Amino acid sequence: MRKIKDVLRLKLDARLSHQQIAAALGISKGVVTKYVGLAAAAGLDWAAVQDIDETTLGRRLLVTPERPRDHVQPDYGRLHQELRRKGMTLMLLWEEYRADHADRQTYAYSQFCDNYRRFARQLKRSMRQVHRAGEKLFIDFAGPTIALTDGSRAHIFVAALGASSYTFACATPRETMTDWLKSTARALSFIGGMPQMIVPDNPKALIADANRYEPRSNDTVLDFARHYGTSVLPARPYHPQDKAKAESAVQIVERWIMARLRHQQFASVDDVNQAIAPLLARLNEKPFQKLPGSRASAFAEIGAPALAPLPLQAYEMAHFKTVKVHIDYHVEVERHRYSVPHSLVGQVLEARITVAVVEILHRGNRVASHARSSLAGGFTTTAAHMPAAHRAQMEWSPQRLIHWGQSIGPAAAEVVTRLLNKYKHPEHGYRACLGLLSLVKRYGKPRLEAACTLALQIGVCQYRHVRDILKNNRDAAAPLSTEEWVSPNHVHVRGPGYYQ
Repeated sequence: MRKIKDVLRLKLDARLSHQQIAAALGISKGVVTKYVGLAAAAGLDWAAVQDIDETTLGRRLLVTPERPRDHVQPDYGRLHQELRRKGMTLMLLWEEYRADHADRQTYAYSQFCDNYRRFARQLKRSMRQVHRAGEKLFIDFAGPTIALTDGSRAHIFVAALGASSYTFACATPRETMTDWLKSTARALSFIGGMPQMIVPDNPKALIADANRYEPRSNDTVLDFARHYGTSVLPARPYHPQDKAKAESAVQIVERWIMARLRHQQFASVDDVNQAIAPLLARLNEKPFQKLPGSRASAFAEIGAPALAPLPLQAYEMAHFKTVKVHIDYHVEVERHRYSVPHSLVGQVLEARITVAVVEILHRGNRVASHARSSLAGGFTTTAAHMPAAHRAQMEWSPQRLIHWGQSIGPAAAEVVTRLLNKYKHPEHGYRACLGLLSLVKRYGKPRLEAACTLALQIGVCQYRHVRDILKNNRDAAAPLSTEEWVSPNHVHVRGPGYYQ
């Protein structure tokens, strides 16, 4: 602009030729001709040029006068919100714009896009990111806390959807992993659906390895994400711009909710949540400054339809522990032992522990599930996990053995009963009973019943005695008389008179 003013001064005031002016200022004759012609077209003389600054001079010489706008102006705020829908493009919006105003003059596609981008640059920098509806839920804790009457403090959890900025807030006693996940579950229940991703920062309570390129959440967080069918993608360390929605939502909650509660006293976290609820509704109903509608209306229009449905049951907090299968096909969890399939003996498994259930996982697949027990030193065993031989032995009981003996005959049942009663612990007689009953396979039920009858008559009830009777075919001999034995009279017998 400074040289242009010098060109006009030398031409209009000093009356020099184009060649002299070009030589004096070190520019071409064409440039001199251009700006002298522009000044003539604008009707400027040296008196008018001398009194104006460079900016005004440049605007009068270079800017083409605006023509009256005959084009239908699109609603750029509505276009900005529509672009957050999945699959929405400027081309589609331009076609709809042309169709809605077919009888009037509309912009061509290139001018339509330029006008929208010019509008988008006027918005806040925090809205540079394009968030798709139903894509991301940003979560964080506010820095300030709310004092309770017992001396503790309530921490404020904040969640915001990316596309609609629909905001949720609640109070928690601390910022542990349980507080994070329970608050996130409440946020999901509040919005009534599931986004594709949940974006926190890098709290140690959630993130096991805050790696810049491959961050890894802890096992409970991954289990939480599997339950809800979503994923947890933490922001990069020391990059708050990755979760600008959460940062903005935290600031708004601090100003519009927490600041209004600063003069109130609360006895518990529940009292704080009761006070937050109406203020949260007002916050979401508050109109946007530069966009049409509010957070609530934007969520109802574009956010809610894009969310996946919630699971039927809320997430139950679970903890994970690495366990090894002992030789007795049990794993130990909190000093109690739970059975797993015997084929996994010696392998390292993962235990998922909830309030009521202990699940055992092998390579991510559940292989056992038990009701959680607090009995230290106890055992919880499922029969299906045992080897066939162990399962068969466990199924034996005195009643079952006696019933089996009764199926052979009353004598066999009596022998079995006497074998079991012979020992202090009935289990000690199981093997003898099984050996006795196994004789059926070789000799048949009638002979075993006859052998047991003979054994009872002679007063022997052990397995080897019954076996010998069958082996020597004594059960086939004439049955013994059951009459009472009377000693015969002979000379050597002293009568009762002898003792008088």
